[in-house]
Amino acid sequence: MISLYTSPPDGATVVCADELGPVIPRSFPPAPGWSPDGHRIKHVIDYSRGPEKTWVYGGLRIADGQEITMTAPSRNSVYYQQFLQKLENANPTGDIYVVTDNLSSHNSVSTRTWLEDHPRIRHIFIPVGACWLNLQEAWWRIFRKAALAGQSFAGPHEIDQATRLATAQLNNRARPWIWGRPAPPTRLLRRRYTYTV
Repeated sequence: MISLYTSPPDGATVVCADELGPVIPRSFPPAPGWSPDGHRIKHVIDYSRGPEKTWVYGGLRIADGQEITMTAPSRNSVYYQQFLQKLENANPTGDIYVVTDNLSSHNSVSTRTWLEDHPRIRHIFIPVGACWLNLQEAWWRIFRKAALAGQSFAGPHEIDQATRLATAQLNNRARPWIWGRPAPPTRLLRRRYTYTV
């Protein structure tokens, strides 16, 4: 599987895919502050969680670092197939290797039947307990900071908007993802002085 990252087949596109969630709408009261005359302003605890859950599907194209995301109210085969269709539409030529985990919706009968009609898409399943092999996990970390950290969402539509906005911003500065740690920079030696007596 690592060879797909380091030397993908000619004309093929490698995409790391995963789901993030559930992201639950939550609202928080405004933070306590200080009045102009120096008194502490306190607020009543008013924390609430919405009943709607939202899942974020994501696919990272390794060659250029571009991401494709989609939000859905559930994590099942139907929405996963819709996401695969988005991946196929975004990559119109060549084979598409989708690196993902072996979730039941990824390997269900309906998904395998759907894949028979879309022969360009090929699944590469990562081993159980080795999620670090999926580069999408690293992209989720960047996405959480850009879209979800410190945010208060009233409903799924706001989560969808934040997802689309953060994805567009991250795609504007995307670079290819390279497998492995880069070599440490070479250390420049200090000038050596010779003292004579």
